[in-house]
Amino acid sequence: MKTNELRELGIQELKDRCLELSQEFFNLRFQKAIGQLSNTASIPKVKKEIARIKTILSEKSRG
Repeated sequence: MKTNELRELGIQELKDRCLELSQEFFNLRFQKAIGQLSNTASIPKVKKEIARIKTILSEKSRG
């Protein structure tokens, strides 16, 4: 999801999306640890998406 699309979402939607991505990140790390993850490039993508959402949430809370 692009940054512009994320900015259009409400605070609760962003929090829900962040929670979903956090769970996905955990699952990806778990799969990597047991050797079942085929696409290791997905881990940094999810981390960056979480960071984008947290940045937008902090921007919205400030102003």
